[in-house]
Amino acid sequence: MSTAVLHAPTAFPNIPSSRIVALFGWLLVLVTAVYAQQSTTEKVVLVNSVTDSTVFGVGNSVRITGTVKQGAMALGGDVIVEGVVEGDVAAIGGSVIQLPGSRIDGDVIVLGGTYTADGASAIRNPKRMTIMYAGYQEELRNMMRHPTGMFTPHFTPTYFGVRFLVVLFWFVVAMAFTWVMPNTIGRGVSRLQLTSVRVAAIGLVGALVLFGSVFLCLLVMPAPVQVLVGLLALMLWLAASLFGRVVLYAATGRWLQRNYVTFGKNSEAVALLLGTSFWVLLTSLPYVWPFMAAFILIISFGLALTARYRKPVSV
Repeated sequence: MSTAVLHAPTAFPNIPSSRIVALFGWLLVLVTAVYAQQSTTEKVVLVNSVTDSTVFGVGNSVRITGTVKQGAMALGGDVIVEGVVEGDVAAIGGSVIQLPGSRIDGDVIVLGGTYTADGASAIRNPKRMTIMYAGYQEELRNMMRHPTGMFTPHFTPTYFGVRFLVVLFWFVVAMAFTWVMPNTIGRGVSRLQLTSVRVAAIGLVGALVLFGSVFLCLLVMPAPVQVLVGLLALMLWLAASLFGRVVLYAATGRWLQRNYVTFGKNSEAVALLLGTSFWVLLTSLPYVWPFMAAFILIISFGLALTARYRKPVSV
């Protein structure tokens, strides 16, 4: 017969709560320090063998000590060539550095950086081009390394000052358009209030057809026709954007006057100021502004394509 032996429950040590809190705090500090060290340490993509494909470095630098058959590109980092690159080398938000004894057979394209060839032993194909633009290096580097920063504004005094200037600029533009063509702006506001869905659908189809046609023309047509089509498309886009924005600001301002604002009920200037401020605020919100900008573009095209000029009838 076997007998079971019952043990007394084990007593856990009584740890003071202050020590637990201190230990947890030190753990948070340690994790934060490790994360900060990892985020600030620049990673390097090292290629020390023969590679048949194109080498990419997204947010990192690329160091080539072997042979790359296709090409190399770094977004937000440098391309350091110590070996052989048989294709093109490009860097956006970084520089291309060719060390002595290395070879680049293709073109070198640098946006937001410089191209440096150290020593006379650095070999380049004389028939290939070097395209370089050195401006906005830090901005492009930060954009390539942190692409989500494009959708999150940095709330600084400069940011608020720029937003104020944008409101003032579009308010003056809207006042000028309203003074020059009041009947056209008024008809556009009425059309937007009555058939906003139809205007948006026409604007979406028109924008897709316009940009698609321009893209096809740039691929098929000869150079003079490409320049002409590009200029015409640019003029249409500018005219539609100006006219559509003014109408949208005026319609939004009148809607705010009717429902939420108790002063300046009959003032056109107050309506334009309210509408301009409202849409500038929406286009400044994090992660929302791309959708608002696309909506404004679609509505602007719809208003421009549905606008009709009516000659006044003399009695």
